[in-house]
Amino acid sequence: MNITNTYIQGVYILDNFKSTDERGSFTKIYNSQTFEKLSLLLDIKETYYSISNKNVIRGLHFQTPPYEQDKLVTVIKGSVQDVIVDLRKNSKTYGKYVVYELSEKTNKAILIPKGCAHGFKSLKDGTIMLYMVSTVYDKEHDSGIKWNSIEFDWNIKNPIISERDNNFIKLQDFNSPF
Repeated sequence: MNITNTYIQGVYILDNFKSTDERGSFTKIYNSQTFEKLSLLLDIKETYYSISNKNVIRGLHFQTPPYEQDKLVTVIKGSVQDVIVDLRKNSKTYGKYVVYELSEKTNKAILIPKGCAHGFKSLKDGTIMLYMVSTVYDKEHDSGIKWNSIEFDWNIKNPIISERDNNFIKLQDFNSPF
């Protein structure tokens, strides 16, 4: 498994194992022994996926302590512009972000540590994003920052955004618990 460090400490780009033959393909996203050998710890407690149309923006989401979570995300079908924002107050990259394209063609996953917000813009209709997280969903600790409060050009005029996501607090007004 190839791993690429990013600008934000603890955020890694991982190459998923993929095998293709006349039947189609087989992809392995997570193997605990491989992660342990690479000193990456991920104790998966919940797995889910979302299906998004083109121009949907989801995020920027996270859970607050004590339900903060590590996430491993990948795209099974379609493609996204994936955005991770560092919300850890003592981090040298606090408030900074990294952006990567994930798609069924790139066959990559992103490991996102606790204390980082995650979101994405779907680039194709029917895009399926898979999430594996280290804590279960907790409504009281589910939160986010407003998608357009970071200095990032989403390059979209009329995004499709949930009311909830559109009402999140701006990054500059956010008092981080991380």
